[in-house]
Amino acid sequence: MEIEMKIEMKMKPIRKRRLQAAGCMLAVLLLTGCAESVSIEKAVQTAEWSEREAEAQKNPYADLSVPTYITKIEDRYFIVDCYHNQVIYHDNLADDLTQWQVMTSDMDRGHTIVSDGVVYLIDDTEHNRILIFEKDGEKFKRTQILENIGTRPHFLVYDEKSSTFYAWSSMTGEMYLIHRNEEDNRMYVSDVKKIEKLNGVYVRSFTIEGEDIYFVSGTSSIIRADLKTFRILEEYPVPDELAGMIQLVKIENQYYITISTDAAGSQDAATIIRTDDLHKLAEGEYEDIYHYFVGGGTPYYMTWIEDAWYLTEHRVPGHSIWRFRVQDAEVAAEAVY
Repeated sequence: MEIEMKIEMKMKPIRKRRLQAAGCMLAVLLLTGCAESVSIEKAVQTAEWSEREAEAQKNPYADLSVPTYITKIEDRYFIVDCYHNQVIYHDNLADDLTQWQVMTSDMDRGHTIVSDGVVYLIDDTEHNRILIFEKDGEKFKRTQILENIGTRPHFLVYDEKSSTFYAWSSMTGEMYLIHRNEEDNRMYVSDVKKIEKLNGVYVRSFTIEGEDIYFVSGTSSIIRADLKTFRILEEYPVPDELAGMIQLVKIENQYYITISTDAAGSQDAATIIRTDDLHKLAEGEYEDIYHYFVGGGTPYYMTWIEDAWYLTEHRVPGHSIWRFRVQDAEVAAEAVY
């Protein structure tokens, strides 16, 4: 997260838990191609269901505290309410937040939630793990935990084309590839890719575009790599004022990038910019579009839901989630929560 979040560089020890099913160690796999080889022996999967989460609870908060992610899965909206340490869900965006249900609050500063329609994965960032849920009637039951997923796993993507969940370790340059066994829905880490240049660098997200994967890195550049091998294909330097990037998405024919801080770590530089060519960023050739929103906050992740884009934002009371559309480069934005 931002300057208000203390980044822990050391992995936390796995807390002892009473298991309802036996845990199992994953086999060590050696990676091929140009990516760094990483052992997945440390990624432990355990089956566990928290009785405390057996009954859905109403959201106790009337507002959001540093929301990081919003998405819609089937007929429900989900919000990762990061500083309230919970994920909440509801069937519409019109009701007050106190009408939403709590999916889980057994987490510490999570950031994203994704699903393939069967299982739901949530990154439990400060516990270095992935929580896995399945629907149980109108509720959600936690069925599994993947422990030791790098250091501060921070961003999840489900790639429908390859039926792969990608889980990014934000401090180690590691990407955990996770798959589901269709026979029993058990989740397992099938591979770990690594970009050594990003080891020790705070990287908040990645974007899959065709056969490429983009990282908006804390090394003052954007990295484009091969999705299969994770070999770096190209780097796009950015000026100091854009150094603390959060996310990159492509809308129409332009790249939209949310910015958290400058190279010195100041959130006064937080904004949203766009460009039609990533090579132009080094020369400062980009358009600042934060004026389409209120501005003055810290924009975070952008997601596409049905017919519009959604943006999470913090530091601006009363403006935590935005809905916006872009047509012929014109942005129309409205506050949702």
